[in-house]
Amino acid sequence: MRNNCVDFAALFLTDTPLMDVRAPVEFHKGAFDQSINLPLMDDREREQVGTCYKQHGQQAAIELGHRLVQGDLKHARIERWRAFAKQHPQGYLYCFRGGLRSQITQQWLKDEAGIDYPRVVGGYKALRSYLIEVSEQAVADCDFVLVGGLTGSGKTEVLARLDNALDLEGHANHRGSSFGKHATPQPEQINFENQLSVDILKKRTRGIGQFVLEDEGRAIGSRAVPLSLYRRMQAAPLVWLQDSVELRVERILKDYVVDLCAEFVQVHGAEQGEVRFAERLQQSLASIVKRLGGERYQRLAQLMDEALAEQGRSGAVAGHRGWISGLLNEYYDPMYAYQREAKGARIEFAGNHDDVVAYLRHRAG
Repeated sequence: MRNNCVDFAALFLTDTPLMDVRAPVEFHKGAFDQSINLPLMDDREREQVGTCYKQHGQQAAIELGHRLVQGDLKHARIERWRAFAKQHPQGYLYCFRGGLRSQITQQWLKDEAGIDYPRVVGGYKALRSYLIEVSEQAVADCDFVLVGGLTGSGKTEVLARLDNALDLEGHANHRGSSFGKHATPQPEQINFENQLSVDILKKRTRGIGQFVLEDEGRAIGSRAVPLSLYRRMQAAPLVWLQDSVELRVERILKDYVVDLCAEFVQVHGAEQGEVRFAERLQQSLASIVKRLGGERYQRLAQLMDEALAEQGRSGAVAGHRGWISGLLNEYYDPMYAYQREAKGARIEFAGNHDDVVAYLRHRAG
């Protein structure tokens, strides 16, 4: 039998498959990208055993667990574990603390399926603590520089061209603005943090000690940048990305209209997808009505409705340029101009896409 795992870095660096035997409710609160939930007990069974443990102690809880999971139910769960172990012979299993549940799973796999399958020492809690430490250590040890710029200037495109970028919006599955929701939901907060930490770990292992991030608020949709990282970002130098209004309108048209509509169609099918896309766009504009003011909102909403109607009839998206231009000129650009002035002392370089990428690559050495 392979030894139980204590090398947490190796698990994440190699994307080692992990069998998570916690209850579904625990898994959905937070897990890892390479883990699959194959629980020893479901949520109801776990609740019963937990109550028994509190009232009567560990031995009584163990006995109840064995009574709840027996016969055909036990056989079915072992069969799922066996299939995972056969498919992923280099993987590991874990429970919350690497204790009773993972040990029982190991024992049943060995007794009933003849498979010696190792577990992660310390379980989910140890893995999670390790990833938190990875992020905290990076905040303490590494250099950070931010890419700022007006809405639609293509900051994410710049990050995609850099080996040392941390794409917070990518990990959060959100574009970071009032219009930033995708057709698929955001990850849980813990999963967002875990993905970010693994990204940092892999890059630091490659020798990267300076990271480039987009200039963000702490909230990215409904997810929050880890506080220590966000505080570090507030003091980091800025590189300002410049682009023309015309190109910014075209970029927003592609991201928030063409690509977003395609996402909804892929997830929900053509008819429902187009309806849900239109609703999402209208909801996004309505979410900033107080900041826009009533008259401006009504005018932009009418332009959007007309563009959506034409898109629905013919597929043409040119009409969306009207409300996009209005939103940039009357709302986003004045707001960002104020922010740029406030952050002016931190701006160490400004330029177009190629210039900014070249500068950041040179800066990283």
